[in-house]
Amino acid sequence: MVDVRHNKTVTPTPTIEEPRDAGTQPAEFASTSTPDQRVHPALNAAVDLARAAAAQEAGDEPVGEYVAVHAEGPHAATHLFEAGKPGYGGWRWAVTVAVVDDQYPVTVSEVVLLPGPQALVAPTWLPWQDRIQAGDLGVGDLMPTAPDDGRLAPGYLQSEDEAVEEVAMELGFGRVRVLSRNGRLDAAERWETSDFGPRSDMARFAPAKCGSCGFYLPLAGSMRAAFGACANEIGPADGRIVHTEYGCGAHSEVEVEVAPLVPVADLVYDDALLDVEANVKSKDDATPDASAAAQTEPAETEQA
Repeated sequence: MVDVRHNKTVTPTPTIEEPRDAGTQPAEFASTSTPDQRVHPALNAAVDLARAAAAQEAGDEPVGEYVAVHAEGPHAATHLFEAGKPGYGGWRWAVTVAVVDDQYPVTVSEVVLLPGPQALVAPTWLPWQDRIQAGDLGVGDLMPTAPDDGRLAPGYLQSEDEAVEEVAMELGFGRVRVLSRNGRLDAAERWETSDFGPRSDMARFAPAKCGSCGFYLPLAGSMRAAFGACANEIGPADGRIVHTEYGCGAHSEVEVEVAPLVPVADLVYDDALLDVEANVKSKDDATPDASAAAQTEPAETEQA
């Protein structure tokens, strides 16, 4: 049984493994490791001591194969062993040992379980305010802005927008904070790449752009050149911020040509019904023979 001596005065520093060449066996699967020449010889030889300390910390769980040793300084080093702990694939037992000089024995400073390069670890922790995404805010939820939010600037400073400054001077009042230049640029980029931007499917198949639509309400200030609000209740972007190059089928100037489903010719002959009229001859329509006979009758009478 190896006597494990703990020295709480030595604290190990995080170790970073050097990348290996392609084709070589990964460090986490190596059964042996070449001793680091920068490590004190007594610390290099303290593999059994480090394994005993790891086994003592692991309890009934087995300690895996030896991985490597890394120098923590001239008088300290960390030995790594594969951990056989269920659910901790790729993790390692890191045992830090220390020695003052050759006259003193090697002691164990710390035993911890650390993730290796291929270990499954939790994602990087994010503060609550950084995890909130667009659309997550519900009814009754509060999302305060940070005092140093780069999207906002104090209202008593110039807003970097001449139109806003003119309105503020005319009305004689302002807000505590207003959008900074960075805040406006972020909003413009977000709106341009949204579903109501110029590259959306609806905009590409629209008959005309929002900039020429009667329902388009331009924003004030520098945003006026590129963005506005839609006021057409029939349109898909009603009440939304739209890009001036966005468009939809509800444009105010859209004209639809109404044509009959069946083609109709300019002149139509209806031969399904025949109109029959009686042909009555007038006196003017008498035949020439009858007229000549009528003229010769008096002459014949006179001769008789």
